[in-house]
Amino acid sequence: MGTGTPPPERPKRRPGRHATRPPALAGAGTSIVDLHTHTTRSDGVLEPAELVRDVAAAGVRVLAVTDHDTLGGYRELRAGGAIPPGLELIAGVEINAIARGIPLAEGELHILGYGLDADDEAFEAILARQRASRRARFERTVALLRQIGMPIDAQITGIDLGRDDALGRPTIARALIAAGFAESVEDAFQRLIGWGGPAYVPREGLGPAEAIAAIRAAGGLAALAHFSEAPDQVPLLRQLVELGLRGLEVYYRSFSAEVVAAVGAVADELALVATGGSDYHGDLMSYAETHAALHIPPTVVDRLHEALAS
Repeated sequence: MGTGTPPPERPKRRPGRHATRPPALAGAGTSIVDLHTHTTRSDGVLEPAELVRDVAAAGVRVLAVTDHDTLGGYRELRAGGAIPPGLELIAGVEINAIARGIPLAEGELHILGYGLDADDEAFEAILARQRASRRARFERTVALLRQIGMPIDAQITGIDLGRDDALGRPTIARALIAAGFAESVEDAFQRLIGWGGPAYVPREGLGPAEAIAAIRAAGGLAALAHFSEAPDQVPLLRQLVELGLRGLEVYYRSFSAEVVAAVGAVADELALVATGGSDYHGDLMSYAETHAALHIPPTVVDRLHEALAS
């Protein structure tokens, strides 16, 4: 794995999460909750303190920082007293689980965890292994780019590789933009580092069952992120429910009204908690601009609280 050899054909990739978003839904700009955000502790562009500042200023009152494979940002905010007054911060994480044998774009399911015990040592050990795999993938991708004549060594010199962050491909994509090899994060993924690209390196790590089990063992609720395929994958979702999946991201920043309705119907059918979030990384716009187009009903957080309490 990680040789750069184009992998077998997979289903067409869903629209990129860093791509231009569709028109805002009715009620946009009124959300008081955002359960899907990222900071520089994984692949976002804002420091944790900067994110909570901007989120609070936009009117959000309940926030989950869901960095990939790390609770570092949450712990940093909790310990540093950087949580603005009136903002509830929920411990969260996103695990990119390898869906072996399941014909999905890039072969992954993204599992969100909410309400976790951020001090659970067993869970932290699992996340540490995930971050180590991410770091190895990051380094192999940089090496492949160097081999194909697109070096980004100068552009990543400012990254503190000694810090235990969850390195991700968006960071590489931004370096490619800075080096003049890509026009946008989405462009970098589609042509170079995404599935089938010349610098694609397969992911290694947990599968969906393992990710769900780890989240549950740490006292959290497991939810499936940005799965627009839900209406066509109900049998798969039933299997995940049997494994302990308890939520489904229904209100997602790039979902049209029709997709929200269809995914919401699946959540109702399977008795899953409907969650919602911006998946904010910061590549395209400020958080204020993102929030202006975001609509997540306040009932989402009520149901999440009820589920976590039970």
